[in-house]
Amino acid sequence: MKISVIVPVYNMEKTLRRALDSLVNQTYRDYEVILVDDGSRDSSGAICDEYAEKYEQFRVCHKQRNEGQRDDRFRHAHR
Repeated sequence: MKISVIVPVYNMEKTLRRALDSLVNQTYRDYEVILVDDGSRDSSGAICDEYAEKYEQFRVCHKQRNEGQRDDRFRHAHR
């Protein structure tokens, strides 16, 4: 059963790699990771792009302005 992990991202450049590496290193392999960059003003968006290019199970959605986590989860859960 494929699972989806939605990761809201906002200005987390200092901890983002560690969080994403923990997802990469999971033993369960039937998953996708949806990274939602919520208008970050640091390098978080570029880090998300890097992981999406490197790992096929990662996808990125970039938003222009910060709208908050609730909006991210609702929008992507109802696609």
